[in-house]
Amino acid sequence: RLACSESLNRKKPTAQPPRSDGGWRDDGAIREICQRLFNTLQLDEGRAQRCSQVLLDAPIQLSQITDGYDASVDLLPGLLLKRGQTSMVNAKKLEKAEARLKAKQDKRMERDSLKSSGPLVLEEASASQAASKKETRMESSGKNKSYDVRIENFDVSFGDVLLAGADLNLAFGRRYGLVGRNGLGKTTLLKMIASRSLRIPSHISILHVEQEVAGDETPALQSVLECDTTRESLLREERDLTAKVNAGRGEGTEGARLSEIYAKLEEIEADKAPARASVILAGLGFNAKMQQQTTKEFSGGWRMRLALARALFARPPSRCLLQTWQSTILVVSHDRNFLNAVATDIIHLHSQRLDTYRGDFENFMKIKEERLKNQQREYEAQQQYREHIQVFIDRFRYNANRASQVQSKLKLLEKLSWASLTSSCLPRFPDGFEKFSPPILQLDEVDFYYDPSHYIFCSLSVSADLESRICVVGENGAGKSTMLKILMGELAPVRGIRHAHRNLKIGYFSQHHVDQLDLNISAVELLARKFPGKTEEEYRHQLGSYGISGELAVRPVASLSGGQKSRVAFAQMTMSCPNFYILDEPTNHLDMETIEALAKALNKFRGGVILVSHDERFIRLVCQELWVCENATVTRIEGGFDQYRDILKEQFRKEGFL
Repeated sequence: RLACSESLNRKKPTAQPPRSDGGWRDDGAIREICQRLFNTLQLDEGRAQRCSQVLLDAPIQLSQITDGYDASVDLLPGLLLKRGQTSMVNAKKLEKAEARLKAKQDKRMERDSLKSSGPLVLEEASASQAASKKETRMESSGKNKSYDVRIENFDVSFGDVLLAGADLNLAFGRRYGLVGRNGLGKTTLLKMIASRSLRIPSHISILHVEQEVAGDETPALQSVLECDTTRESLLREERDLTAKVNAGRGEGTEGARLSEIYAKLEEIEADKAPARASVILAGLGFNAKMQQQTTKEFSGGWRMRLALARALFARPPSRCLLQTWQSTILVVSHDRNFLNAVATDIIHLHSQRLDTYRGDFENFMKIKEERLKNQQREYEAQQQYREHIQVFIDRFRYNANRASQVQSKLKLLEKLSWASLTSSCLPRFPDGFEKFSPPILQLDEVDFYYDPSHYIFCSLSVSADLESRICVVGENGAGKSTMLKILMGELAPVRGIRHAHRNLKIGYFSQHHVDQLDLNISAVELLARKFPGKTEEEYRHQLGSYGISGELAVRPVASLSGGQKSRVAFAQMTMSCPNFYILDEPTNHLDMETIEALAKALNKFRGGVILVSHDERFIRLVCQELWVCENATVTRIEGGFDQYRDILKEQFRKEGFL
């Protein structure tokens, strides 16, 4: 039997495509034929009811619909059935399909519920380590007096596996620089060591200094005090119990517990903690007023000092610090000059393992470059070998006499490991804009202060154009970030004039860029909200140009590493194609390869650039002019970083430091 369904639920076009016989197709005639075929079908009453006419939106391809199903499945009512045959459904397949569909729906509902129910809950980092009976025995007996750190055969995960079967050996008295690409787990590894999630001998104390303190409403002094979690927990419990007693809601046991708390607080000298924290902060340059300022009011340099103050406050007495912090150092840094001056060894994190190199960073780079050359040669040789095997397979694929040899070559090709070449993602700053004549951006006789008793700038006059490559330098708190905000128009001068060209479009990268990102959504969603109207492919392409591709682009931003968040911020900043960039500490969380790529991208950019940076190499690569913030004004140095360094040396010599 033949079945037919109408599929012409569209307006009749004014012109019809020609038929193969040269005539014109008539939709009306086709409808009539379909109706006649339907009417002439000899169907029983039950089948006729199930085979009622259905007007489809578009033609259907039955061969595609039936592909993958067995003949016992009744796909469409009245179709593919013999006369008198009962419609049968494969119950097992239907049950499996429904289960899969329900699982997908439940997973989607759970994900949507998490998004709408409150703060995002991220998977925590974890570490596992193979037990060593010898070390366990020595630790329990108290015989292990060595200050070397040996962590063998351990794994670290944070959603994905970061390290697998890795070994870390830190010899007492040496200084190790930990390097590697963003997102591979450097910061996570330090946290696992600091929290003792990885086994460290108990007689070794650990001082952990984080990248910087997060900016919020917490006063600086309180931020340091909160590091003593034992003290904070006891004080919190004491407040809660006292409130219960005062409200008459006590159960009679509060008095005894309060006595225990007071004894523990006295034992840890909790009353002396504020004075000790204040002394530490003062030693790092925080005066009494600054100690009461909220952490969000401080620049990146001062937040870094706060992180150091928190670490010093939370650690044991200085005797233990001398045994660890001042003798064995493991530091994450992307500053080549710093690593060359400090590190005695370099630990390279890559491919879920740790490789240690003797010597400073320059020595590491020489060895690494030689290995890359060998890797390149291996890659090229392997490609030639693969091509040779593939030629044999293609030539004898259909030769019955060579079938066994072809199969053997195919298996060899599958087993042959791929030699990979790593490459850094090169960002690009779009510059398809027209040039316009200066003045582009300038400040004329500008005064600015937050407090009238303390001027940040007096009679400040600076200017920049589309050819500018300017680096702003100066001590922490000298006003570098404040000047950038005045240049952008975010802060208004107390006196003086800010002038900006009417066609000027500024892209701004904040040293606290994470505060400007919604951490609960993905990078793709972030761009979609900021720049609506584009396709997901366009957002992914923009993120991919900064190394946020594949699964990274759809993960919550909060789960990304510091460097990956910086890349998202760069992708967001460049999406609108600015013609002038103001960058405040853009290299803080970027790995060295990305810093080099960023410098190359800025050099190719045809617009203006003003940046703040402490990275000497990055400054040398990008900037021809320096603005020095000091004494409430800005001094312009056209000789670049070398001239600035000579000026500093002369100042130190006069002050007796050299």
